[in-house]
Amino acid sequence: METNEPPIDKRSTKDRLLYAAVDLIAEQGYKGTSTKEIAAAAGVSEMTLFRQFGSKQSLLEEALDRFHYAGEMRKIFAEKLVGDLYADLHYVATTYHQIMHRNRKILNIIMKEGKQIPGFATRAHKHPQALQEMLTQYLERMRAEGKIIPADPLTHAAAFLWMQHGAFLNTQPGSSGIADISIDDFVESSVRMFTRALMP
Repeated sequence: METNEPPIDKRSTKDRLLYAAVDLIAEQGYKGTSTKEIAAAAGVSEMTLFRQFGSKQSLLEEALDRFHYAGEMRKIFAEKLVGDLYADLHYVATTYHQIMHRNRKILNIIMKEGKQIPGFATRAHKHPQALQEMLTQYLERMRAEGKIIPADPLTHAAAFLWMQHGAFLNTQPGSSGIADISIDDFVESSVRMFTRALMP
């Protein structure tokens, strides 16, 4: 998986299993990947996999929580935003695209396999829901401070995230390819447009 992961020989047993599971399931599908294959790719026994996670689904669920974006985004909203709408939205959007690109294998698993694994799609949806709540709360604070127009923060948070998610999907194999625009240029343009619309 293309992440900022440590070298294989420096990973813990748990991490090796998480990365192996995502790589194999993204390539072969959930049903087409056995726990024996995941364990072999991680260089451990199948018994070790079961001791660590209990089941293939539990392993994939932990990979989802580890590699999706809610945790990283929560830290950004808590520590990195400065109360300047353009700078903050640019930081959020740029980080969102970096995480989505880095972890696109787990995202492809969600899109292709989510409905076939009991409870998995619901668990996956908690991440965008959490991000929408964080952005809504941020916009509510900005509105209360008079830094943006008195509009509906929930609707604007959803609109901003839909824009970014649509741009990410446009870069994926098999997409409609609506426009050949770099993500950096898209982030710059979309954030400027959004900032102009919300500034008093």
